[in-house]
Amino acid sequence: MSGELTLSRAQARRIAVRAQLLDAHRPADLFDVVSQLGFLQYDQTAAVAPNADLVAWSRLGSSYRSSELTEGLADRTYVELSGMIRPMDDIPLFRAEMAAHSARDSQFGSPRAHHWVDANDRFRQNVLALLDVDGPLPQSDIPDTSQVPWGSSGWNNNRNVGTMLECLVVRGEIAVADHDGRERMYDLAHRVYPSEVVPLETALRLRAERRLRATGITRQRTTTRRDPATRGAPATDRGPATSPGPATDRDPAGVGVPARIEGVRGRWLVDPDQLDRAFEGRTALISPLDRLIFDRKRMADLFEFDYNLEMYKPPAQRRWGYFALPILENDRLIGKLDATADRKRGVLRVDAIHEDAPFSRSTSAAVHREIQDLARWLHLGLDLPA
Repeated sequence: MSGELTLSRAQARRIAVRAQLLDAHRPADLFDVVSQLGFLQYDQTAAVAPNADLVAWSRLGSSYRSSELTEGLADRTYVELSGMIRPMDDIPLFRAEMAAHSARDSQFGSPRAHHWVDANDRFRQNVLALLDVDGPLPQSDIPDTSQVPWGSSGWNNNRNVGTMLECLVVRGEIAVADHDGRERMYDLAHRVYPSEVVPLETALRLRAERRLRATGITRQRTTTRRDPATRGAPATDRGPATSPGPATDRDPAGVGVPARIEGVRGRWLVDPDQLDRAFEGRTALISPLDRLIFDRKRMADLFEFDYNLEMYKPPAQRRWGYFALPILENDRLIGKLDATADRKRGVLRVDAIHEDAPFSRSTSAAVHREIQDLARWLHLGLDLPA
């Protein structure tokens, strides 16, 4: 292909690390982090800290306060959309697709979900009327008046209220207005979102450009595939499968620079702004849900790193720990930190530091500095293995 780049694995890794703000040049503040990454995944598993906060700490260090994210959601600098915390300014890029989701001939989302909402139109109208009068409301205050229950293999079976709320968010009829602790507060979308709507074709192109900017380098998509950034429930049962992200998510023509990576199969796209930039790395501890590694196939291709989140495995089958944090050094993933925030004892308990290859003295010192910074940020003491 004319103009196609050839990159080494090291060059590809450095592009990915730099795009994810994990190089030596730390961003200025949380807004810069969310703007560059595009979103923070909202997941409240807190073996160490909730994912969104842990991702922010990995970029900003112990100067980051979790209250910054809480305040940003409250004043609507950010908004949660289908499990992702995004800049409110980006919502106009999703509004046209939201409207398309509700069309009877929609090519977006799950036909099953469309049919289910249509079959429960009275339930839908009840939810909208209740929010119109009393919103914002948590899910627990919304009664189940469904005519047809949602059925699945287990993940969302008969969870009718939650499923309807998810469908209405994706259709752009309601929105997450705020959070009360762990509970989402829902309201009518027109009272939460800006009124601007970017036309669908333009929006899809801009979203593709931003997706590439956030990852730096991504496998070229030429077939129907859902963006992994929209994944929520386990792959075996994702509920109504109506998360934002076009059903046909090919890369628009002209987005990114085509590339091949030595020793890696397939074609890739590179953010042109990442080319010909110097790289200076650092050591970082990252969340198991961090976007640098969330696409496990990309992680294996670029970083040749063996890792899986083991929280769903029986303890006897875990190699690295319940919520082990991958360890990044410069442009390589070099190990896993098995640590738990033990709030009752007031310590960050480190059960193991798994070294994929023996650490040098300088690497070990850098990893321990990051562990100390993590404990300081969590306002915990540090309990290291003997």
